[in-house]
Amino acid sequence: MSRFNDADDPRRRLLIQALAAGAFGGGWATEALADIFGTPPSKLPPGQSIYRLSGTVTVNDKPATMKTQIGPSDTIVTGKGSEIVFVSGVNSYIVRDSSRLQLQGRQDGGSVITSALRLLTGRLLAVMGKAPNGLRIESTTATIGIRGTGVYMEADPEETYFCTCYGVADIASAKDPSSKDTVVATHHDKPLYILADPKAAGNNIRRAPFKNHTDQELMLIETLVGRTPPFVFPGQDYDAPRRDY
Repeated sequence: MSRFNDADDPRRRLLIQALAAGAFGGGWATEALADIFGTPPSKLPPGQSIYRLSGTVTVNDKPATMKTQIGPSDTIVTGKGSEIVFVSGVNSYIVRDSSRLQLQGRQDGGSVITSALRLLTGRLLAVMGKAPNGLRIESTTATIGIRGTGVYMEADPEETYFCTCYGVADIASAKDPSSKDTVVATHHDKPLYILADPKAAGNNIRRAPFKNHTDQELMLIETLVGRTPPFVFPGQDYDAPRRDY
């Protein structure tokens, strides 16, 4: 399993040192983060939704630009070889290529309240802040309830890959309610496949390998909403206020 703590990439060690030092503001950390991410990450200012955009991306069937605002009930679609990194409320996302993500939520005064995500196809990395009633993630084969969690998901019509990167997730097969599991994770502890096999009642959730996402990406999107992942400062409450870079 390739995780952030692997010692084979000195840039990973550099990044964790920068985070621990709170050094996103400038100097050597700025250069290191620019080398890793292209642009040094920081909390997005009010009124900006998108941090990075490449290829063909639409929001509600309209071409996205860096000035596009993403609302609580928008649909994001990425084309082949495309990607978007964006923020909506206290949540932050990377939507990879060939994906279709539907947000479900509402505007409550100056706050965005997200109640559900539906990944119809494709791949999604997301970090969610604390929500009053939790948040639901759906795919064709899975229904997942989460609370203050970082997750990675790949969806296709036959199966869903789901990694609870940290936090708590209540996972069930959409086609087989008897297949369910609750995962409490601190660092990618129990990735799963959620299937839709009518002949496998009670066994449509199976262990899976860790794949296709990194701790650097989690650190990036947490930074965009002013937080750090719990594995950076172990022992701290993930829902507690985080430093604002």
